Amino acid sequence: MSMIAEVAVDPRQDLIGLTREELAAELAILGAAPFRARQLWHWLYHRGATDFAAMTTLAKDFRAELDRHYRVGRPAVAVGQTSSDGTRKWLLRFGDGQEAECVHIPEEDRGTLCVSSQVGCTLNCRFCHTGTQLLVRNLGAGEIVGQIMLARDQLGEWPSPQEDRQLTNIVLMGMGEPLYNYENVAKAIKIAMDGEGLSVSKRKITLSTAGVVPMIGQCGAELGINLAISLHATNDELRDQLVPLNKKYPLAELLRACRDYPGAHNARRITFEYVMLKGINDSPAEARELVRLLAGIPAKVNLIPFNAWPGAPYECSSDAAIREFSDIVFAAGYSAPVRTPRGRDILAACGQLKSDSIRKRRGERPVETALAP
Repeated sequence: MSMIAEVAVDPRQDLIGLTREELAAELAILGAAPFRARQLWHWLYHRGATDFAAMTTLAKDFRAELDRHYRVGRPAVAVGQTSSDGTRKWLLRFGDGQEAECVHIPEEDRGTLCVSSQVGCTLNCRFCHTGTQLLVRNLGAGEIVGQIMLARDQLGEWPSPQEDRQLTNIVLMGMGEPLYNYENVAKAIKIAMDGEGLSVSKRKITLSTAGVVPMIGQCGAELGINLAISLHATNDELRDQLVPLNKKYPLAELLRACRDYPGAHNARRITFEYVMLKGINDSPAEARELVRLLAGIPAKVNLIPFNAWPGAPYECSSDAAIREFSDIVFAAGYSAPVRTPRGRDILAACGQLKSDSIRKRRGERPVETALAP
C-alpha cells in the first residue's frame, strides 16, 4: 500500500485534458509557432512524457518556459491492488483530495481498462456498490484521460504502441454515469481516439449508461463509439426499483433511443448488460420477455453474475438459472455470454467500485496529492 503526502497546490495550468485547439492557444500566448503544439501533443500523448526536460525536440529555452507556466498531470495512486487473476485496481487521488477507482482487466486477446467518469454516483442503483456513495463531483476531461495515461504508466506502454498492447480497450463502466458528465467524457474520448496520440480506435471504446435517454443519440452522432445499456430488468416496475433512473426514462423511451442509435447494425451491436439476481430477475419468463423487448435492435446481451459487496441486499443467481436464461436468449438469435467475474477478491468486479470520498464543506481548500517517498 502506498503512502500519500499532501503538498502545496501547483498553480500551473495542467496540459492534460486540453484539446489540440486549446493546446495551440496556450502556446500562442507564449509566442510559439503552431507546429509546436503538434510536437508537444506527440510528447504528451504518444510518448507519455511528464517532464518538459525530456522533450528533446523542443528548444531548451522553450522547455524551460513551458515548465514555468504549465505542468503535465497524473492522478496519484493512493492504493494499487492486484487480484489473483491478474486484474489490477488503482484507487486514484486527484488534486482536491477526492478519489475514484479504475481497473485493468487482462485477457488473452485484449486488455480492458474500466474508467470512472464521476466521484461517486447520483443514480443509486440498488445492486451497485458505487450507488451507495453519493455523487461528489464530475471528473474533468484531464482526470478521465489521465486514468488511461496512468494505466499506460503502470503497464510500461510508452511510447504508445500500435501492436501487442496490454491496454487495447476502454470501457466507461467505472464510477459514475458518463452521460451525466458528457462534455468532459466526450472531450477525454476524443483525445484518446486521436491517431497521433493514445490512438485508441472508436471500435475499442464502449460507454455504458443506465439510460440517460436525451444524451444517447448525441453520444452516437458525435463520438461513434460502442454503446452499452445497464438494463437489468424487463419491466418498468422492477427496473424502477433496481435502476431508479427508469422512473424518469422508462423502458419504452430507452429502447426507442437504442433503435435510433447512430451506427448501430449487426456488425456493431448494442450491448445490454443484465446482472443476474437470485429470485429477482432471473426466471425463464423474464428471459423470454427480454428477447421480446430487443426485437428490431442490433443487440447482444451480457449476463453478469452478481458480484457481492459488504451489505449488499441481493444474492447471485445459481449457475443453473444463469445457464437456462442464457440458453433462452441464445435460442432466439442473440449472443448472451456469461461474463466471467474478474477481480472479486479486491472488489474490482462489475458493480463493486467505491471510494471514501465525500463532499467537502464549502470553503475547504483543495490539496494537491503526490506519492510520498
